[in-house]
Amino acid sequence: MRTPSPRTIRTLIHASALALAASPALAAEPSGCDKFAWPLQKEQQALGEAKAAPADAELDRNAGKALTLALRPLQDAKLPLAPERAPKKTPPLAGFLRFAGGPAAGLYKVSLSEGAWIDLVQDGKRLKPTAFTGATDCPNIRKSVKFEIGPAPFILEVSDAPSDHIGVVLTPAE
Repeated sequence: MRTPSPRTIRTLIHASALALAASPALAAEPSGCDKFAWPLQKEQQALGEAKAAPADAELDRNAGKALTLALRPLQDAKLPLAPERAPKKTPPLAGFLRFAGGPAAGLYKVSLSEGAWIDLVQDGKRLKPTAFTGATDCPNIRKSVKFEIGPAPFILEVSDAPSDHIGVVLTPAE
């Protein structure tokens, strides 16, 4: 096997650097409010009018009211279940909301004002999301995730958020 020439090595290094530089742009989420996979105008408006979340209250899952959740450092947040994904941000911030049981299971959207990790915990187990959408450069809303939620009470955990407050709204999915 021949040893590659210095010119070949330089060419490979430059090509690799260009590929790495282009990767984040290719992986970036869409930009603009019209880029979400499903309609979120009601959630966007609600998040723009979010009120402070009551401490230690069990919330109505069908209220459709946006709340501003105060977040704490992950080690102080006392999440009922550790986040499924390891935090990427420093310092990692987290918080949670408790929701009351409902009459029946249903498909719900959890929408956030900023990008963060969402875990729903019901009966001590994480619920798996059924769909996800996100877009940048849209006022008040950044992300929405759909979950099939059973009738039992559940906990909505938010982690790895970029700031110490985040808007959250839970709405029935169409």
